[in-house]
Amino acid sequence: MLMDHWPLMGLRVKTPRLELRLPCEEELSDLADVAAGGVHEPDRMPFIVPWTDLPPAERARSVVQHHWLRRGNWTPDNWSLNLCVFKDGRVVGLQTLAARDFAVLRQVSTASWLGLQHQGQGIGTEMRAAVLHLAFAGLGAVDAVSGAFEDNPSSLCVSEKLGYELDGIEQWKVRERRVTMRRLRLPRARWEMDQRISVTISGLTPCLQLFGQPGEAAF
Repeated sequence: MLMDHWPLMGLRVKTPRLELRLPCEEELSDLADVAAGGVHEPDRMPFIVPWTDLPPAERARSVVQHHWLRRGNWTPDNWSLNLCVFKDGRVVGLQTLAARDFAVLRQVSTASWLGLQHQGQGIGTEMRAAVLHLAFAGLGAVDAVSGAFEDNPSSLCVSEKLGYELDGIEQWKVRERRVTMRRLRLPRARWEMDQRISVTISGLTPCLQLFGQPGEAAF
């Protein structure tokens, strides 16, 4: 079985409404279809790399290629876990948890997107809470970092709800204009104070070495 060689296929992170896991090939196709249908209004660009400016078919293909690339480039010192988000059995978006030199730094970063029709329902908060639980309770992270442009209030609101603290700003060129990103940081102690969403993890132990962990869970 593929899971014998790639145990991440058995990892499951669940909240009251959502399941986060790696997709099979057909589910990856569904994720690409969600991206093709749009993930933000065209007059905004919430991403540093404006991949959503591609035409729908190319946008969908880029999602598939990016997913394959991250799997193929995975090492314990540089990994990016791209989890499909399922609600009522349907793919609604993507939640990423990533790290470099995690065994030493114990720091993770997050990124995500949701199909337009699934926004405004609290799903973004719930799926970020899920991977934060995986990072802190499952992997023993010390802190989590994220960021959002100042014209992306929905992402900033999710971070605020989950207890992130402002960690400075950065300037980026996006669509040939200067934009300001707010850097955000969530220390472990703050996360422990602000947990509000029930999260369960299964299938983590066989994956620990892939995350740069020893052979025992952190919790």
